[in-house]
Amino acid sequence: MRGHSTTGAVVASAMALACVSGTQADVVMDTVPVGNVGNVGELSGYVDGWGPERVCGAVDYPYRMGKYEVTAGQYTEFLNAVGGVDTYRLFDINMWLHADGCRIERYDGSGTAGDPYQYRVADDWADRPVNFVSWGDAARFANWLHNGQPMGAQDLATTEDGSYFLDGAISSAELLAVERKEGTATWVIPSEDEWYKAAYHKNDGATSGYWEYPTCSNTPPSNDLIDPDPGNNATFYDDSFTIGSPYYRTEVGAHENSESPYGTFDQGGNVWEWNEATLYGSYRGLRGGSFGPNVNYLHAAYRYNSDPWYGDKNVGFRVAVVPEPTTIALLVLGGVVVLGRRKR
Repeated sequence: MRGHSTTGAVVASAMALACVSGTQADVVMDTVPVGNVGNVGELSGYVDGWGPERVCGAVDYPYRMGKYEVTAGQYTEFLNAVGGVDTYRLFDINMWLHADGCRIERYDGSGTAGDPYQYRVADDWADRPVNFVSWGDAARFANWLHNGQPMGAQDLATTEDGSYFLDGAISSAELLAVERKEGTATWVIPSEDEWYKAAYHKNDGATSGYWEYPTCSNTPPSNDLIDPDPGNNATFYDDSFTIGSPYYRTEVGAHENSESPYGTFDQGGNVWEWNEATLYGSYRGLRGGSFGPNVNYLHAAYRYNSDPWYGDKNVGFRVAVVPEPTTIALLVLGGVVVLGRRKR
């Protein structure tokens, strides 16, 4: 794995709050701090791209964004922890059978408590982003992190409560009604503003300054896979795929010099990423483009969407950490650790 080690005061505090089950966490999510509290947003949508126009990116609290997309290896650990009896269909057979699946295999077991399913992923797929995940799958993964990565049935102690109260929600209407539990949530699907800020804001104070692409550039990225990466590269389609069959998706962070202003990777390309927004009253938000569409979808103006119960070959997710209000107060008193930033 690519050095998935979580650092920083906010994550330490959030993990201490989250580990209520006493279970040792095995999957460590690498995150980066997003400060510049109170920055100004900007208009996104039809004005230059797609989707209903909205001012995006303004966030008035510090948080941490997942440095990478959730990988097939990390999701496999999740499945082995809580997917033995896969009550809420966290495993999609297309992960294994579809030509563009992420090659997670359910290889043993009958799916009962006495004979649970078992899952594995090939080494050459483990560091590539998981796909064929619904918004509900992403919320359950966040709940699992919030609860300290417990093992057991898919219930209120593992996947059905935590940062989100799901309690069996699987239909579109049920998932659209799910909201972040403000004040107690820790690991979350990013809000659209959190996602947008981490991808495009110039990390230059509480400003309205934004890049057009999540590679610190106003020029469209190249889709070349060059080692060493020259910068401003991403994984998408432009006459040909960045990486061809059978992978199509690069390992997370493969474009090592094409990070966002806050240090995230692949917020443009590889896979679309879920966020918490509701669009048109029927869909959950997606951002960032994927390995299949062209570079236009990586632009800050593109607000995309999909049915929250639906998983697709082009769709994955990343997670974020939001501290509780008491945690923010402690951080402020302790020196505002999360507000340090790189100058560009």
